[in-house]
This record gives sequence, structure tokens and C-alpha cells, in this order.
Amino acid sequence: MRRSVPAGRVGEPMTVHRRGLAAAVLAAAIAAAAAACSGSAGQGQRQAPDAPSSSAATSSASPPASAIQVPAGRSGTPLVVPAGEGGGALSTSRKLSVPAGWTARVWARVPGARMEAWTPEGNLLVSVPGDGKIMELRPDAAGTATVGTLLAGLTYPQGMAFARVDGRWVLYVAESDQIDRYPWGTGRISGARTVIAARLPDLNPRGDDVHRAKDVTVAADGTVYFNVGSSSNASPDDRTMSPQRAVIMAVSPDGTGLRAAERGVRNGEGLAVAPDGTVWTAVNERDNIPYPSHGRHGTYSDAFGQVVQGYVNNHPPDEVVPVTAGRDLGWPYCDPDQDHSHPAGSLTNVPLVPDSATNPGGNRLRCAALAPIEVGLPAHTAPLGMTFLQGSKIPPPWSGGAVIAGHGSWNRQPPRAPAVLWLAWNTSTGELEPAVTLVSGFENSDHSFWGRPVDAVPGPDGALYVSDDAAGAIYRLAPAT
Repeated sequence: MRRSVPAGRVGEPMTVHRRGLAAAVLAAAIAAAAAACSGSAGQGQRQAPDAPSSSAATSSASPPASAIQVPAGRSGTPLVVPAGEGGGALSTSRKLSVPAGWTARVWARVPGARMEAWTPEGNLLVSVPGDGKIMELRPDAAGTATVGTLLAGLTYPQGMAFARVDGRWVLYVAESDQIDRYPWGTGRISGARTVIAARLPDLNPRGDDVHRAKDVTVAADGTVYFNVGSSSNASPDDRTMSPQRAVIMAVSPDGTGLRAAERGVRNGEGLAVAPDGTVWTAVNERDNIPYPSHGRHGTYSDAFGQVVQGYVNNHPPDEVVPVTAGRDLGWPYCDPDQDHSHPAGSLTNVPLVPDSATNPGGNRLRCAALAPIEVGLPAHTAPLGMTFLQGSKIPPPWSGGAVIAGHGSWNRQPPRAPAVLWLAWNTSTGELEPAVTLVSGFENSDHSFWGRPVDAVPGPDGALYVSDDAAGAIYRLAPAT
């Protein structure tokens, strides 16, 4: 039985898409962009900028998740590399495993590409944290994109989101040390930057695993949500730092009311607004987790507190949860453990158990009192960008769910392969269902990675645009029509 939807979730029914205005831009510009991308006219029509994207509108087009039938079968599809878009990891012919009938094409090359956001005019913004830049990709007649620089000189920028403030478009950019707001008009930044959250935790020379990159999303009431990742793999000090780390923060558009909305969140880089207005986060859990139980395991007479590779390979699962005011996910005192699920191994409503290193015996934090994790992802998926597809031109059943880019992880033997995952949205419970693989094929035969997806957003033309920071590319994945 599914756990009931918890009370006190943030957000109201969504009027602006999480990052891309996938159903809220100028129709004329979108039609032009679609023609450039697909080579044919008349595709990719979208709603007017002020049209709401409500859960009611979405449910009329998509059945409840319990009725969604995911098409069987994926196929290895050649990744088409247009002239001038090769080189590096794409010097070799590649294939991606995608749903039957989908095509895969390199749309642009952007070294270090991370998060994505569509402008109201139908251009794609891509963050490049390592260069301190936000790039703007304009569709061209060749079915690729012209790449230019929108912003430069930023401090490790990653997440971006468009929203309306006082009837005007604004662009939010999450730098590693602050959250910025830029006025947007006629296809460009039209005024000075406003910093709405300053002096955020960034690099920490004492940290052993510093998560400085930040994502950002905006709820319908204008509240801005962003993550502040931990400075460590599993140090309790992050919970008592001032300002706090390992949290999801919330702030008003004018910079007032800054607060921690959810804590114990090791690295919640994926942030998105669901069809019912709730804000969700996809969380990277800890590495090298010690064995949680006493007793013989392998060569250990008592494996409790030992790092056992066979256990590490599948524990702990990463997390996909709603951002609930006052909620604690327990990190690093409590770990999600699917072995304690009912039935065992289930990645739905995964209970939290005491960490044997930071919370032996559960004396520091009572894990059983914390809400279970709504959805677990296979351990070391390393989820990054997250996007709900409601209101987009992506066809059903895929439009009835969310996509998460799994970056893949070293902390496994063999490593967890990168992939784009899809999770059905259950309209009756207001929750996501366990993930299935939508796109894979980013690893070599020796389990090394040639590509690593970071984000996946629906385009105005009905295709899915996937950023890859390892290959330095943006892929256009077009569903069968």
C-alpha cells in the first residue's frame, strides 16, 4: 500500500514550468525553432506565455500512472553527428539505447555543459560552471544550434529557471555562492542583476566531498527553491554549520524570508515542480557506506561498520522526494535501506535505518521516526537534472512523468552506468513511481564512460534535449511521431 501524501508540502499548482517554459512561450518563435530543428513546418506549437500548466490540464491528456503502459523495448540507435559537431568523445561512432522509433542527434557542442533552460523566445540556455558562463543556443536551419555567450564572469553557475515577477519575465541563475535574478525582455537580459540570496556556503577547504553546485526552481507562488549541498561524504558537522549545509532552501523573489525548507539532504541537485505544484528533489546519497548490521559477512566475522564492496554496490539508494516544510531526510545519521522495505528490495517508500558510523544504535537521531523515502534510485545513480514533462510536446506516455539525468558513479564495481531515467507520475497519489531507463549507452565496453548526462528538458519541438558534460554536447532525442 502506498503511503498517503504527507501534509505540508510546499508549492501551489504550477503556472511556470520548472526550467524551460516547455508550454509557455511565443508560438511564432517556437514554430520557427521547430522548423529549424526538424526541417519541417507546423510542429512544436505551444501555449501563449501566460497559459497555466495545471494538473487538471495534464491529467486530461495523460491517464493516472497506474494505467500508464510503458512501451516495451528499446533499441540501439546511431547517434548522428552532423558535420562540424564531431571530435573528442564523438570522434568515434556511438549508439544510444532509446525507446523504439526514437532518433538521436548531436544538436550542439558545449564543453562542460550542465543544466538547461528554454528562454521565452525558444532558445536554449546551458550553464558551464567551470567557465563561469551561461551559453545561449539558437536553433539554426541546419538542424543544429549557433552557440553564443549570454553571461560570463560568474562563480560556478549551474541551475537556471524562468518565472514571472510582477507580470514580467525574470531569469534566476544559481551561482555557487549566491542566487541571482535578471530582468528579461525581448530575448535578452534587460537590466541589472539582483542578488536574492548572498554569501551561500561554497567551497570548504576542510570538506572531503564538497558539493558547491546549486540548482534552482520556482513554485507558482513565486517562492524560489535551491539546494545547498554538503561539504562532505558523511560528516555530521554539516548539519550544525552556520549557515547550514545539506539543505533545500527557500526564499521570496525579493530576497526576503530565506529559510531551510528541508534538511538532511546530502546533495539535492535535481529540483523540479510536479503537476500538482509540489516541489521535488533528486538526491545524491553517500559513498562507501559501512555495513549496518552485526554478524558474519564474507571474510568478516562481524561486518558491522566495515566497508564491504558487495554491500556498497547496491547501498544506499539515491532519493527522489517532495520538499516538505520541516522534513528531515536524516543524512548522515540515517540511510535509506531497501533491504528493510516491504517487500524487501522495493524502491518505493524506502525506510531509513541508523548509519553504523555516525549513528550506531540510533542514539543521535531516531531514524524510524522519519518519513520513508518516496522513491529510491539504484545506488550511485548520481541524479542531477530533474524535469516533469507535463504540458510539453513529448508524446504520451512519457509526458505523464518526470525525467532524471543519472550521471553515473565511481563508487561501485563495476561503476553505475550513466542514463536518463523516467518516472511515471501517479495522479491518484501525487507521487512518482519507481524509475525505468529511458536512455542509456554512455559507457564503453570496459565500463568507462564516454558520456555523462547532466540534464534533460523537453524542447518546443517535442524532442528531449540532453546535456552531457563529459562529451561536451547537447543531444536532441526525438520521439517517434
